[in-house]
Amino acid sequence: VLSGCGVYDGTEIHEASAILVHLSRGGAEVQMYAPDVPQMHVIDHSKGQPAEAESRNVLVESARIARGKIASLAKLTTTDHDAVIFPGGFGAAKNLSTFAVDGKDCKVNKEVERVLKDFHKAGKPIGLCCISPVLAAKVLSGAEVTVGHEEEEGGKWPYAGTAGAIKELGGKHCVKEVVFSLTLFYEAHVDTKNKVVTTPAFMCETELHKIFDGIGAMVKDVLKLTGK
Repeated sequence: VLSGCGVYDGTEIHEASAILVHLSRGGAEVQMYAPDVPQMHVIDHSKGQPAEAESRNVLVESARIARGKIASLAKLTTTDHDAVIFPGGFGAAKNLSTFAVDGKDCKVNKEVERVLKDFHKAGKPIGLCCISPVLAAKVLSGAEVTVGHEEEEGGKWPYAGTAGAIKELGGKHCVKEVVFSLTLFYEAHVDTKNKVVTTPAFMCETELHKIFDGIGAMVKDVLKLTGK
């Protein structure tokens, strides 16, 4: 499920690509979706500032990542799929929810909420990375998720405050690394009760290949939970 195109106002493109590569490697068939709604705003990524005169549609922008092969999120059903995965990027906090503005008092897009609840009720796995675990924390009370560490540690974890927000949303936060470099063990947290799998990804300032491999661990665990 995509939230636009570009880290500051949509889906984090590297995360989406990593998920797609690992799903392909795992032999999964993939269909991409996005809500057919306006973006909260448009960011000029060369400046990191809002482009005041612009407005864009989340589905239309997400189609850039999907190479045009995308459908409205309203068409996503549990009967057609074994699992659902949400990449990160600020779009998850701006377009899929109002977390970027409202924090613990945020609202989740009605179709996103429906999808999360439907997959949870059906006992089908849900994967999320980077900032998107806040969606599960808000919608699935008591869900265990990770966004990495709970302290900034000199800027290594610049969004560490999100862990506290997850607790305020009603979720349980579990501290995880992007990667244990000594053992080459790439970390994802698996909430076996709720079948929710999360990994920090770009919540950490680290090398791209570590983020790629951490996402791989999440995808692998999601596929394992499907039982196929």
